[in-house]
Amino acid sequence: MNSTEAVAHILKRLGNKPAVIATGFICRQAQAAAARPENFYMIGSMGMASSIGLGAALARPKQPVVVVDGDGAVLMNLGHLPMAGSFKPKNFYHIVVDNGRYESTGGQATISKDVKIEMIAKASGYKSAVGVATEAALKSALAKLFKSPGPAMLVVRVKPEKGEAPPRVTDSPEEITRKFSAALRNGK
Repeated sequence: MNSTEAVAHILKRLGNKPAVIATGFICRQAQAAAARPENFYMIGSMGMASSIGLGAALARPKQPVVVVDGDGAVLMNLGHLPMAGSFKPKNFYHIVVDNGRYESTGGQATISKDVKIEMIAKASGYKSAVGVATEAALKSALAKLFKSPGPAMLVVRVKPEKGEAPPRVTDSPEEITRKFSAALRNGK
């Protein structure tokens, strides 16, 4: 499975849960798979999706908040993991799509093949952190993820993309913020 397929599977199972989507190809893939007002597409600010998602989870403790992140972005902002582990928001779900590359900047390798992100999350205080590598395992893990308390991480190992890049996010940052804020206010 590649990241386009993984992101589509993830978004299909979110329902109306708000999701902060990492910058780069992941946000572009998310928009192509399921453009919805509950998606906050990061445009720039690599590594900060998890921090924004944590803030939303802390502000809305009865509402599940999902972060769809990339391995490169997580590795860029490792300080977020112990922060989430320390605050222990039960409604925080962190999904990392790990292709072992900085895909949108030219395909440079990350260190995720040697440093398992889920192990760092577990050591940082996440209640659960697991990795999967197949479509069947992803479906099963997603079904379990939202039934367990956070902070929880799911690392989805995927193959690098081949072919054309997905189209860029079409909404302005202001429009993305307006839609996402309304979705948060209207949530439980």
